[in-house]
Amino acid sequence: MAFLALTAVPAVLCQAPGPAAPKGPPNVTAILEKGGQYTTFIRLMKSTQQDTQLNSQLNNSFGSGYTVFAPTDNAFASLKPGTLNKLSQQEQVSLVQFHVLPQFYSLDSFETASNPVRTQASGSDGPYTLNITADSNSQVNVSTGVVATRLGTALRATQPLAVYSVDTVLLPNDLFGVKPPSAAPPAPAKKKPAKGGSVAEAPSAGDSADAPPSGAAAARAGWSSLAALLLGAAACSTLL
Repeated sequence: MAFLALTAVPAVLCQAPGPAAPKGPPNVTAILEKGGQYTTFIRLMKSTQQDTQLNSQLNNSFGSGYTVFAPTDNAFASLKPGTLNKLSQQEQVSLVQFHVLPQFYSLDSFETASNPVRTQASGSDGPYTLNITADSNSQVNVSTGVVATRLGTALRATQPLAVYSVDTVLLPNDLFGVKPPSAAPPAPAKKKPAKGGSVAEAPSAGDSADAPPSGAAAARAGWSSLAALLLGAAACSTLL
């Protein structure tokens, strides 16, 4: 029995290990929590339910992957007081979505990014976009048209999700850009005269000189003509 037990040990040790358990999809909230300085962004993602939506998309279909720009707590602290509170719920959703790209980008792939780069946010004029460039020092610059910053630490940079730290909140030009001046109101239309009515106009100085005489003036002109005729007749009778 002892001999059989000893001979069975090598057989157990030689068994090949079972396949490793497959890793689950990445969780953006867990990645940010592990980073330790993104509590404001996490709270904003949760209040707009964008954390649930992004994790669901990562769980159901990787597609082209996603890239998240995560502002630090110091980035939010540098905003003007009340900046977030002035935004409506939908505008807060757009702000969070503006920090998410519907494509996975490694640091190297930013060098060939085609600008403008589309984000998850959109409005009546179409998708919100930003410009991404890489300089000769392998620094990646992000510009929104309102603010510009450089990418910091990569919290995760493997398919299907990349998460990069930024020290500035990316403010969309569609929400925070300078608004064009409103057009001047049209001039009020001239009032038309009532139907069947007329508007009397005062005669001009030139018109008064050529105007026909009034009743009194015509009478005086008639008497003057009659007197001239009588005087003429009297003169003729005298001569005769």
